[in-house]
Amino acid sequence: MSAWVLPDHIADVLPSEARHIEELRRSLLDTARSYGYELVMPPLLEHLESLLTGTGEALDLQTFKLVDQLSGRTLGLRADTTPQVARIDAHLLNRAGVTRLCYAGPVLHTRPDRPQATREPLQFGAEIYGHAGREADLEALLLALDCLKVAKVSNISVDMSDARIVRYLLSEASVQSVLPAAQLSQIHAALAAKDGSELASLTKSFPAATSNSLRALVQLYGDESVLDEAKKVLQPANILIEALSNLKWLASQLSDTSSGTKVTFDLAELSGYAYYSGARFAMYAQGAADALARGGRYDEVGAVFGRNRPAVGFSLDIKELVSAVAPRPLKAAIRAPWGESVSLRSAIKRLRDSGETVVCVLPGHESEVDEFDCDRELVEVTGQWVIQAI
Repeated sequence: MSAWVLPDHIADVLPSEARHIEELRRSLLDTARSYGYELVMPPLLEHLESLLTGTGEALDLQTFKLVDQLSGRTLGLRADTTPQVARIDAHLLNRAGVTRLCYAGPVLHTRPDRPQATREPLQFGAEIYGHAGREADLEALLLALDCLKVAKVSNISVDMSDARIVRYLLSEASVQSVLPAAQLSQIHAALAAKDGSELASLTKSFPAATSNSLRALVQLYGDESVLDEAKKVLQPANILIEALSNLKWLASQLSDTSSGTKVTFDLAELSGYAYYSGARFAMYAQGAADALARGGRYDEVGAVFGRNRPAVGFSLDIKELVSAVAPRPLKAAIRAPWGESVSLRSAIKRLRDSGETVVCVLPGHESEVDEFDCDRELVEVTGQWVIQAI
């Protein structure tokens, strides 16, 4: 095998795409800052127990492990940045009030999330700690929408659910005995596949109301009428009523502030990491292979760090986002001759200092093409360097 062949699902990013990614990264961070979010930069690797504590099996399986040559301890390469930001909030900042944090950096996955996906996403995210009310859920939703709009994503649809619904129903089923992990995994898979017959088989020993409610979930997807139907068919419980009411309020707020955004619901939706504890959402766009942004409430994510306080946020892969939108045009530039003249070099410097891109054409390379659109050129006219259209 050639030394330059990269591992499966790992790829170089070439100039035009790299420029698009970097410009988008800056735009996303500026958008988060406009909401009051502060940038943090967690390390790419940590001690494994810190990186994975409380995150669930899915994240464990996605994490590369290695041995630290200095300490002999096992390290992990992060597969998700949220647990690290929770640690920063709990131990390094330790603020009493609301904390808004954002980040942008690579994560590594042992396996791609789906066919053709990269194992090295460039993850951007924003998280708000310290507010238990639904106002924080709405802020995360609105910021995520604004980030997609900054990327020039059109025809955005938002699909919402609430982790408390399935969690509560399964907790009712395990009142008398703890459900085996294998059975829980099978139930989650049946809900994801919307397989009512498999659910009926897996929950036949459950209380009738719980079994009926779990089987009803596979039909509870669609527009806002799903929420009214859920109140009729799910077993009555205050936590379920609260979850459904919260989803309805969030949808109404999106309708008021983001006209044209389609909102749907899937109450059996469970995809993503296990730390979600409340309302959750996924954002899609026409033509995209998967959700472009995912987020929600995860109040318990900081508990393992000794500070269990409210938290809500979202994340997205900037590489995936770039692939879902139109390529950016070539960057306008000024072509200049190469020369040793002091006046030429002074003219080039003034242009670059003013924000222009000036490409000096090296001798013998006058007709080469690159990713810059040189629509102007620097020429000498009667002893003065002036810009002319090409």
